[in-house]
Amino acid sequence: MAGTLKTVSPIDGSVCVERTLAGEGEIAAALMRAKSAQRGWAALSLADRAQQLTRLVDAFVARKAEIAGEITRQMGRPIRYTPSEVGGFEERARYMIGIAAEALAPLALDGDGAGKVRRWIAREPRGLVLVIAPWNYPYLTAVNAVVPALMAGNAVILKHAAQTMLVGDRFQQAFDRAGLPAGLFQSLVLTHEQAARVIAGRGVDQVNFTGSVGGGKAIEQAAAGAFIGVGLELGGKDPAYVRADADLPFAIENLVDGAFFNSGQSCCGVERIYVHRDVYRRFVDGFVELTHAYVLGDPLDPATTLGPMIKAEAATFARGQVADAVQAGARALVDPRRFPRDQVGSTYMAPQVVVDVDHRMSLMRDESFAPTVGVMAVASDDEAVRLMNDSAYGLTASIWTADPDAAARIGDSVDTGTVFMNRCDYLDPALAWTGVKDTGRGATLSRFGYEALTRPKSFYLRQQS
Repeated sequence: MAGTLKTVSPIDGSVCVERTLAGEGEIAAALMRAKSAQRGWAALSLADRAQQLTRLVDAFVARKAEIAGEITRQMGRPIRYTPSEVGGFEERARYMIGIAAEALAPLALDGDGAGKVRRWIAREPRGLVLVIAPWNYPYLTAVNAVVPALMAGNAVILKHAAQTMLVGDRFQQAFDRAGLPAGLFQSLVLTHEQAARVIAGRGVDQVNFTGSVGGGKAIEQAAAGAFIGVGLELGGKDPAYVRADADLPFAIENLVDGAFFNSGQSCCGVERIYVHRDVYRRFVDGFVELTHAYVLGDPLDPATTLGPMIKAEAATFARGQVADAVQAGARALVDPRRFPRDQVGSTYMAPQVVVDVDHRMSLMRDESFAPTVGVMAVASDDEAVRLMNDSAYGLTASIWTADPDAAARIGDSVDTGTVFMNRCDYLDPALAWTGVKDTGRGATLSRFGYEALTRPKSFYLRQQS
C-alpha cells in the first residue's frame, strides 16, 4: 500500500493536507503523458504558447485571496504578507513570457559573403523538466522554472515540498482552467528517494532544484552519469555592508525587514551585517528599536508581523546558534520576554540581534534560516569585503551607501551572484538569479534562465554550387 505525506501547520501543529504518494506505475504513466504532450506543445509557435500561458497566469491570479490564506496555513507566513507572493508570481511569469521571443530567437551568423552558406544557432527545448521546489516561497521558487520551461517548449513535472503540497494542486487547477494540453504540467507527490530514482533513470531531461546544500548534493549524485541538465539554487548567508555615508534610517528599515521577513526563512535573507565603525552604535540602536516593534503571533491575525518558524527543530537550532555565540563572548540585545509568544521548544521564536560577534561563531558562518542576525563593526571597505567573502555561500550581497561608484567597486570584489545597492532580499526578473560556491550553479530568470532550459542546435547550410 502506498504511503502518505502530511503537511503539519507550524501555527498549531494541525494536519492541513495529507496526500497519497505516487506509485511507481503512476510515475511512469505521468512521464509518458508529459513526453507525449511536450511534442505537440513544442510544435506550437511562441505566440501560441505565450497566449496560453498568459491565460494560465490570469487563472492563477484570480484566486489570490484563497492562495494567500493557504500559504499562511501551510508554512506560517503572516496573512498580511502572503498576497504579495501571488503578485510576485504574476510579475515574474509575465516578464518571462514577454522576453521569450527575444531570448529564444535563433542567433544568425554571417555566411560566406557569396550567399551560398547560411549559419545560425537555434534554441531547442530540453524535453521534460523536473522542478523540485521548497516551502519557504512556494510559488515564487516554482514559477522561476515552471513558466519559462513551458514557454521554451518543455513539459514540466512539479515535485513540491511536503510542507506546501497544495501548491501543486493550485498550479494544476490553473492549468486546467486555462485549457492547456493535458499532461503538459503535472504535480506528483513524491519522496526524495522517488525523485532521485526518476533523475537517475533519465526519466527527465533537466532538473531544477531549490533547497538545501545537502539536497543539492543528493541531486548531483542522482544525476551522475545520466547526462541531464541540473540547476541548483541552494543556501545562503547573505551579508550587508553599511558604509559611513549611508542613509541610516533607510538602511535600518530595509535591513530589519531583510533579516526578519518570513521569519528569516529566505535563501537571500540578510544574516550578517557589517557596519562602518563611525555609524555602528547609531545603527545598532536604531536596528534594535525597530526590532522591538515586531509582533510575534498567530499569522492568521492581520496584526502579526512575525509568524512561527516552519518547525520547532528549526527554532531550536537557531536558538542554539545564539546561545553558543553568547557563550563565546557575544551579546544578544533583544529580550525574548518582550515577545510573549516566544516559547522554547515551539515554532514561535522572537527576533534576535547579536553583537560582539566574530567569524569563529556558527551564527556568522552557517546558514541560520531564522529571525536572527549578527552585526559587526568594521574600519574600512576592505575589511568589509574580506568578511563578506569569508563564507561558504554567495547568493546576494547588499551595500548601503550614497556613492554608486563605491558600491560598484565593492561589488566587483564580493563573491556573490547579485550585488544590491540600497536594497536587499529581492528578485528582479530581468536579472539572472544565480549564486557561487555552496549556493549552487546555474541561473533562473532573465534571458539566462532560458539558456538552462534549452539546448543550442547549430545549422550550417551550404548550396551545392
